Amino acid sequence: MAKKRKVTGKKSAPSAPKRQKKSPRAKAKKPARAVKKPARKTAAPKAAAKKTRPHALPHPRKPTRTKGRTMPTPGASRLKLGSSPYDGGLDRNPANFQPLSPLTHLSRAAATYPETIAVIHGKARLTYAQFYSRCRKLASALAKRGIKKNDTVAVMLSNTPAMLEAHYGVPMTGGVLNTLNTRLDAAAIAYMLDHGAAKILITDREFSSTVKDALTLVKKPPLVIDYDDPEFPQSGAKLGEDYESFVAEGDADYNWQMPGDEWDAISLNYTSGTTGNPKGVVYHHRGAALMGYGNVLAANVQRHAVLLWTLPMFHCNGWCFPWSLSVVAGTHVCLRWVRAPAIYDAIAEHGVTHLCGAPIVMSTLLNASEEERKSFPQRVTFLVAAAPPPEAVLAAMDTAGFEVVHVYGLTETYGPAVVNEWHAEWSALDSAGRAAKKARQGVRYHALEDLTVLDPETMEPLPVGDMGEVMFRGNIVMKGYLQNEASTRQAFAGGWFHSGDLGVLHEDGYVQLKDRSKDIIISGGENISSIEVENALTKHPAVMFAAVVAKPDEKWGETPCAFIEKKRGHDHVSEADIIAFALENLARYKAPRHVVFGDLPKTSTGKVQKFVLRQRVKELS
Repeated sequence: MAKKRKVTGKKSAPSAPKRQKKSPRAKAKKPARAVKKPARKTAAPKAAAKKTRPHALPHPRKPTRTKGRTMPTPGASRLKLGSSPYDGGLDRNPANFQPLSPLTHLSRAAATYPETIAVIHGKARLTYAQFYSRCRKLASALAKRGIKKNDTVAVMLSNTPAMLEAHYGVPMTGGVLNTLNTRLDAAAIAYMLDHGAAKILITDREFSSTVKDALTLVKKPPLVIDYDDPEFPQSGAKLGEDYESFVAEGDADYNWQMPGDEWDAISLNYTSGTTGNPKGVVYHHRGAALMGYGNVLAANVQRHAVLLWTLPMFHCNGWCFPWSLSVVAGTHVCLRWVRAPAIYDAIAEHGVTHLCGAPIVMSTLLNASEEERKSFPQRVTFLVAAAPPPEAVLAAMDTAGFEVVHVYGLTETYGPAVVNEWHAEWSALDSAGRAAKKARQGVRYHALEDLTVLDPETMEPLPVGDMGEVMFRGNIVMKGYLQNEASTRQAFAGGWFHSGDLGVLHEDGYVQLKDRSKDIIISGGENISSIEVENALTKHPAVMFAAVVAKPDEKWGETPCAFIEKKRGHDHVSEADIIAFALENLARYKAPRHVVFGDLPKTSTGKVQKFVLRQRVKELS
């Protein structure tokens, strides 16, 4: 077993005056305690977990199942001696209790706004009535091929109408939707098809080459259905049946069923898998339904909003927006490829009000040429995840007509579960003050019950400003990892979901990330936050992206090594220039000793792949 590295309790950046939170037994301020990196090998001691459950909700009695519906526990209505009258004669029944599911978002939108445009793709348009009908036909066709509760249907699709239809059609059968990352190689796709036991695979012809190779590796090949995009035809080989012909087999009046239990699985999403095989994260109907309301509130999504799909729908089910947008009967504008001209054209032509993505999408917009840009009268809300954008980028986005909302979450939390709720008075702060507020990840979504920072070893609360592990608890936390009970137990140790992210809790309750536990650099016994160093480097006018990882050092143990992707027209900037700039803006021990220029390796959602950079550092060393 690898030896665990300690992360000392020293703060990595100045914070508000420390206010000691007292535990029930503590009467005096406790001395600062070393905070270790989150241990995933063993669960926290039961005694410690028990003491740190001030917000734990009581577990209701498990109901029984009758004919596919949740029914009251037999005998639950019988009053016991001394019990309350509220405990009897008020049982759950079909009239007063129905499982939550995002499927009802679509059925309501179609019934209420049948002629409202639901989907735009190229020249194609689908009203909500037509969209709902196609989803039911897809569900019917899947059911005719034997898809039923807990059967996995995998899709390898771009942001197209077929991907949106799959988000409803598959769960309408009781099946589980597995959206595959279209950037992965054949071996990874084959692993996911096998691990998720996919019975049907719907794949875009653009990805035929990868899928064909993957099918030769799977143990039990699924039924393959080819999607040939009528708006943007692809030339990839046909591997199975035609999607439109398949959907045509279905019944537009298919009597789909609600889940028997809102805890039933609705989708399967695989983590990045930077080491070993990726883990399969399972979502349930309840969480997906609640995200509908959570996203609408966090992003201030108005009725009939128009969402441009700059975020891959395979990523956390598009942060659940394929379901959420139906809450307000909004319009999906599909975008097959994320390119600046297409984005600007769509915003101007369709009146786009919202889009989502990583900072790389903002860079795409801001670095577009004048010929590629289009003017538009509306303000567009941009939900951005990952590291908070620098103040200069936020200012440029504001000038370009975008209102940036910073969110944070993980695959295990249905995508974003934390939002930086902005206060009007913060806008009056100077540039540095606004940047400090925007650098924080924020507070919990309405749909999340609890968010905090704890000592990962003791599961005890930490003083304000002290670094610990960010932890989640609530209905938009995953069911668990598919066929991986050990990892599920470790992730939920102590009654909280362990994010693996290190951060601090500010006095006003806002969480701010300092680093991933594995990304903390320990130099001469001092903690260095790679995020802090990256934020400083991106203020240099020549730096587009910066990523910092630890480089082994004989004297200090580790020192920061910076990987820099330059902006166009700044080829003359040297390693010495970057180091000098860092020394002016950081404590000396935090400044990078080495700088490497070049394109940064990124995931399909724009996140920097630091595991690749760590390997490069090993090669450099």
